[in-house]
Amino acid sequence: MIAVAILAAVPAMTQDMPPAQQIQQLRQNIAAQLEQIEKIKASLKAQQEQLERATTGVAARPLAMPETPRNPCEADTEGPTPAYLRIGSTCVVPVGFMDLTAVWRDKNAGSSIGSNFGSIPFGNTTNAKNSEFRFSPQNSRIGFRVDGDWKGAHFIGYNEFDFLGTGGATNYTVTNGAFVPRLRLFWVDVRKGDLEFLAGQSWSMLTPNRKGISALPGDLFFSQVIDVNYMAGLTWTRQPGMRVLYHPSNKLTLGLSFENPDQYIGGSAGGSGITLPKDLTALNSSQLDNAPNIGTANTVLAVPTVHPDIIAKVAYDPSSRLHLELAGLERTFKIWNPNSAPALGAGKYSTIAGGGVQLGFNAEVVKNFRLISTNYWSDGGGRYLFGQAPDVIVRSDGSLSAVHAGGTVDGFEATVKNWLLYAYVGGIYINRDTALDANGTGKIGYGYGGAPSSQNRAIQEFTVGFNQTIWKNPRYGAINAMGQYEYLTRSPWAVAMGSPSNAHDNTIYFNLRYALPGNMPSF
Repeated sequence: MIAVAILAAVPAMTQDMPPAQQIQQLRQNIAAQLEQIEKIKASLKAQQEQLERATTGVAARPLAMPETPRNPCEADTEGPTPAYLRIGSTCVVPVGFMDLTAVWRDKNAGSSIGSNFGSIPFGNTTNAKNSEFRFSPQNSRIGFRVDGDWKGAHFIGYNEFDFLGTGGATNYTVTNGAFVPRLRLFWVDVRKGDLEFLAGQSWSMLTPNRKGISALPGDLFFSQVIDVNYMAGLTWTRQPGMRVLYHPSNKLTLGLSFENPDQYIGGSAGGSGITLPKDLTALNSSQLDNAPNIGTANTVLAVPTVHPDIIAKVAYDPSSRLHLELAGLERTFKIWNPNSAPALGAGKYSTIAGGGVQLGFNAEVVKNFRLISTNYWSDGGGRYLFGQAPDVIVRSDGSLSAVHAGGTVDGFEATVKNWLLYAYVGGIYINRDTALDANGTGKIGYGYGGAPSSQNRAIQEFTVGFNQTIWKNPRYGAINAMGQYEYLTRSPWAVAMGSPSNAHDNTIYFNLRYALPGNMPSF
């Protein structure tokens, strides 16, 4: 088409020129047109190549698929995931679990999910005519553990709360179960070489161990039961103090602990109080702890004390299959007689020493089957039996006398696949300690003839239970189902004519637990 146009235009442009010039002009025009044609071809070729490159790139790229949302807490779904957090140069793991506990009792003991062993209702009382059933999340726990090394020393910080605190202004069962957090444990432990030091609120060193004299809950024996008050006959408290440990070898540990003291005369957790002399009842609110004295009546520790309770302990672990321990307790009690002359003992002090001894073992007699025994006897150490026995009585002249009391827990624990099975028997014995009042006829003290039926001579418990791990994953935690049956009986020193000689109670627990993930690395 271009050549035709050129040829058609030639006559118009060359009709006035001589023939030779016309031919020369025609050649120049044709050359110019050919040059333009080559430029057009080159341009078209370049556009074609560019188009082909664009088309080839689109065809080679696969269609983009929508991405599956990733778990921001799970960076690597295949590789190992650390079960701890790093903060600075320390490792931190969460501590805790979420519990839903159901409890049924054949008598209305009115003690929430924990058993008050010493106040089981007698069969002829109103409370014994009704049963009780409750749900509770109170045994749920939350806390953390921090580990680190510094200049050759290893340190552990440990914190733990539950929701078994009390709050009288909150009605838990009507509108909102706003259960109050309670500090259980808050301590720091430092070990360098053979020496170890702990300070803070921890389990008492008198609490039986499973291994060494460690304060970590997993190294202690407070049974496997669901009951948040554990076992009748078990020695335990959680209280502030400090301890020093010496490790002469990896099998032997020696410990000395200084812990919060108390001059206790009963009244806590169902334990019976003593009968004071008529002229010295004011000691309840000033010098002796009858439980309400540092509970609802006062918000501070109001009872005077001489020095910390002193506990010494020796633990021997020849292998992971055997733990042996021996512990001793020393306490001092002191009061002042506030009466004026001529009253007996007016204006005088009374100071006495008390103490106790404990022996226990934890032995794996065959694989995954352990026998456990802990045995305690004291002269003025009743408060360490969950407050079920008083420490002292007061005579009419204001002098003190230590009450003999002891406890035992014996049983087994067996692991069968994902089941933990256990059974224990426990008991508390409280000796009588009596005197006559200043009038020579009134009876005072603990366990005298005609004493209140709350002053127990013996408390006994049999319990059996299980803990099944339903599901467990180190990334997510674990789910457990737990059950416990508990039979309790108590026998007072004195009962009214025609009244039952003892009281008993049947309790069934069921518990569902989600345990938080987390595991401290080896140091």
